[in-house]
Amino acid sequence: MKRVSAAGAFAVGMLLMPTDFAAWMDRPVPVVRQSPLTSPMRVIRGTIARNSNLGVALSSVLSPTAVHQLVESARPVYNLKYLSVGHPFDVTLGPNGLMSNFSYSIDALKTLRVTRGKEGLTAELLTRQYDIRVETAAGGIESSLFAAVADSGESDQLALDLADIFAWDVDFNTELQLGDSFRVAVEKLYLDGEFVRYGRILSAEFVRGSRTLQAVRFEGEQTGYYTPEGKPMRKAFLRSPLKFTRISSVFTSHRFHPILKSVRPHYGVDYAAPIGTPVMASGNGVVRLAGRWGGYGNTIRIHHPNGYDTLYGHLSRMSVRVGDHVDQGQYIGTVGMTGMTTGPHLDYRMLKDGAFVNPLTLQSPAAEPLSPQDLAAFHAERDRRLALLETARPPVVIVAAR
Repeated sequence: MKRVSAAGAFAVGMLLMPTDFAAWMDRPVPVVRQSPLTSPMRVIRGTIARNSNLGVALSSVLSPTAVHQLVESARPVYNLKYLSVGHPFDVTLGPNGLMSNFSYSIDALKTLRVTRGKEGLTAELLTRQYDIRVETAAGGIESSLFAAVADSGESDQLALDLADIFAWDVDFNTELQLGDSFRVAVEKLYLDGEFVRYGRILSAEFVRGSRTLQAVRFEGEQTGYYTPEGKPMRKAFLRSPLKFTRISSVFTSHRFHPILKSVRPHYGVDYAAPIGTPVMASGNGVVRLAGRWGGYGNTIRIHHPNGYDTLYGHLSRMSVRVGDHVDQGQYIGTVGMTGMTTGPHLDYRMLKDGAFVNPLTLQSPAAEPLSPQDLAAFHAERDRRLALLETARPPVVIVAAR
């Protein structure tokens, strides 16, 4: 949400009735239309324009003094100095020309209303709640997870959320196969009967070949997704630190170097990707190197708990510095072809206690497990949430609004 300050300067047009609102938006000159003569009240409606402020927006109907009184009366509940572009407002004027009511939509759930009474102007914050429904979706993979989710009647955001949950067990860039499938039970948020956005995924399942992965959300001392046995879905390291095109070189002790023209070890994985492709930290840690490093060119080295280090070579850009603490999935730089390389790619390497290990075969350590107390609470919640998946047939609502 972008906010503009009171220093802006742009006149917002005002409209009596919303029947020709789209046409009004294209007019350069503010317009005020009065209601029929049978009504003593005037209602002016508009939206906050870019680089505008309340004084400019209401300059055609309220004096600077009246605007100041409005701002001061609203200050205890909301500061009208901060307005968001595109958000609607309306002003009701009485037959004497004084403002009798003002409202401004802060967001989808909150509205500021200022009303004139016998004691003067009074401000209040009106709030409403989402109608939350638990629904399910299911689908089969033919080309991608995004396409499968779309075929189930859902949007890309649900696919992204599912991929985040299973990211430590499935590389959705390379490992999907025809016939893989998913099921998910998710909260969906509605206002006035219209879908607004997704809430929490309560449980999910992904079937890849003969392997079935299930995840259950749990909120206790730690919040996250866990296997039915209570083990964290989250691992210490991501499956891959970027969205790559292909693997151009694998971990091996004998590789013919295309530049040095000799056979030598390649203790990493080369992920081919266009220059500028974002690179993420594969785990939480501290940056130990961020600069040129021999034939690796621009290189970042991150030290992780439990004796692990990761290296990211041939970068075109680095966005972290030595000493920075980074989180798993945090953007740290972009793919390049600095150093000794014949094309753009990321040379990704992992070390355990100083020795190189194969990132593709490493069984990543799990994140911190549930405490005994949380584990008991998880087991009590697990069966109920997994049962939601049993009726997942795309698409079907399984729980009414709560």
